[in-house]
Amino acid sequence: MTSILLAEDEDAMRTYLARALESAGYQVVAVDRGTAALPLLEGGAFDLLLSDIVMPEMDGIELAQRCAEISPDTKVMFITGFAAVALKANLAAPGAKVLSKPFHLRDLVAEVDRLFAGTVEASA
Repeated sequence: MTSILLAEDEDAMRTYLARALESAGYQVVAVDRGTAALPLLEGGAFDLLLSDIVMPEMDGIELAQRCAEISPDTKVMFITGFAAVALKANLAAPGAKVLSKPFHLRDLVAEVDRLFAGTVEASA
């Protein structure tokens, strides 16, 4: 099963995203900040880091950079409500997909499915 580490500081958004991804057949571990995600990246293998960009303590861009060092095979996808921040994310992690809020949960699941198309047994 494909495992996703979700880092999102907004409680309701984190809950909705985790539920949608779990319903689509993904295993999700959700945390409320980048600093909480780091030890999980160090201790386990995740297929995807799905991170908000603007978070307290450590933003998603720094988290993605640390992820690249700790777990280089982990794919990265960002979610953000700030267009200017999305441009910065594209520069910091050129291969990462950036979804701008608001988005529909089915769009998120479709993007994650596309990332793993042909490589996993994820069910939509």
